[in-house]
Amino acid sequence: MDGNGRWANERGLPRIEGHRRGAEAVKRTLKAVQDNGVKIITLYAFSVENWNRPKKEVDALMKLLERFLADQLPVLIKRKIRLRVIGRYQELPERVQDRLRKAEAATKDFTTHTLALALNYGARTEVVDAVKAIAKAAQAGDIDLNALDYDGFRPYLYTSDLPDPDLVIRTSGESRLSNFLLLQAAYAELYITPVLWPDFDETHFKAALADYASRERRYGKTAEQLQAT
Repeated sequence: MDGNGRWANERGLPRIEGHRRGAEAVKRTLKAVQDNGVKIITLYAFSVENWNRPKKEVDALMKLLERFLADQLPVLIKRKIRLRVIGRYQELPERVQDRLRKAEAATKDFTTHTLALALNYGARTEVVDAVKAIAKAAQAGDIDLNALDYDGFRPYLYTSDLPDPDLVIRTSGESRLSNFLLLQAAYAELYITPVLWPDFDETHFKAALADYASRERRYGKTAEQLQAT
């Protein structure tokens, strides 16, 4: 969800105002997701690298996240959307952690729609944490490393109960994954739009879905092989 700061700078506004408008775009997008039949969406809300931003901005982001969770929990419950957090969110401020735990507990029984929030998330960090967990399991004799494959590796990722993404949308024209779901997105389709996140709406979301629908997903096979099946 990139472009909040640039959106604010272009209008001579404080960066936090861009983040506030970005939060409004999240609300629009959640509605668009449900209205267009998408069951699971993952939002990259705060990366492990974002701690390097000015402390004032980080503190404002945490307060904005806390307020967003408080305001949106009734909406998630009403729409029967499960909240799932991925990342090292135990390192976030305690008040934010408390909001997250309450939201996850209140929505845990919803099975049709899921909002995954990537908070204090980084794909490289995720892999390191997974390797550490696998090493402990191997020492305990719970797994055979010689038999380990990706299917055996997946349960140790933060996204163990989530499917791999089909589509990754990158706003603001940036052409990189920025440490986001690097393993899970190995076969995802990428959609890059110049639209800054605060301006993103259902029209842009539907454009991304339409572009995705036009792709041919081969997973290493040839087009002829797909046609034969």
